[in-house]
Amino acid sequence: MKMLDEFKQFAMRGNVLDMAVGIIIGGAFGKIVSSIVSDVIMPPVGLLVGGVNFTDLKITIKQQILDAAGVVTAPAVTINYGNFIQVTFDFIIIAFAIFMLIKGMNNLNKKREEAPAAPATPPPTPADIQLLTEIRDLLKKDK
Repeated sequence: MKMLDEFKQFAMRGNVLDMAVGIIIGGAFGKIVSSIVSDVIMPPVGLLVGGVNFTDLKITIKQQILDAAGVVTAPAVTINYGNFIQVTFDFIIIAFAIFMLIKGMNNLNKKREEAPAAPATPPPTPADIQLLTEIRDLLKKDK
């Protein structure tokens, strides 16, 4: 039972809950960015490079083997480098989107920090210090 209580205490910490929320929101954000990459950005990029769909690019090491009826008995062995290129583009665009998001948040925080604070009025001088200052000034006049 003690171990279960320790686990409950660990799981209900603020940091763990914050991390869980961050992971859930990050997953949803990842889906949005992946959709932007595959549905909005990659079609024009594919058009620019001659209509090539990166995910279809591959090197065939061994052709598939068909039997007399045309049924595949052994699948083809391929190196799917196009998929690697696509995933690399996705990563670069997602990393850039996250960079821009963090940069924007940092700029907002910087503006908050740079906002001029109300000028602080100095605390009033204590009576004993004020009295000593007056005595010093009077002694200077007598000289």
